[in-house]
Amino acid sequence: MPEAKTRKAAAKDKREGKSANTQAGEYVHEEIEHVRGGKHGVKNTKQAIAIGLSKARRDGVASKPSKSASKSVKKKAAQDSKAAKKATKKTSSTRSAGAKKALKTESKNTTAKKTVGKKALSSQAKKAASKRTASSRSAAAKKAAKTKGPTVRKAAAKKAARSRKKAS
Repeated sequence: MPEAKTRKAAAKDKREGKSANTQAGEYVHEEIEHVRGGKHGVKNTKQAIAIGLSKARRDGVASKPSKSASKSVKKKAAQDSKAAKKATKKTSSTRSAGAKKALKTESKNTTAKKTVGKKALSSQAKKAASKRTASSRSAAAKKAAKTKGPTVRKAAAKKAARSRKKAS
């Protein structure tokens, strides 16, 4: 069950006209915080992201799986989207307890902070970006810039200039 602040943040993103993936990012962020806080563990960064996306879809965010996603991922995404449209039915307490137990056990096998640490997230993001074309990444950046206000755009430009300065 997503936290109220996560739902509010996602609703705010939707009002601002941001993409479904940006809205879903709020849920992914929440999930990463849960893992870092030791609420439960995950096998790797991708699992934390998958749990967050699943929560988002079940909460009504229209985040579609990538075109290159496997059949099973697309099937799970469709199930989650369908579950969002259904009238809420009480989840089986046995099933819920089993799922929680499995995730809690996972944290004993891995170091939660390492699993979704900054390095792990960074390498995951870089790997995902490398699969995309330059024009695709550029188009996404331009689309993202449109939804930012002038203050945020200015801050982003300053940050980019700083990182260019460091690189040279």
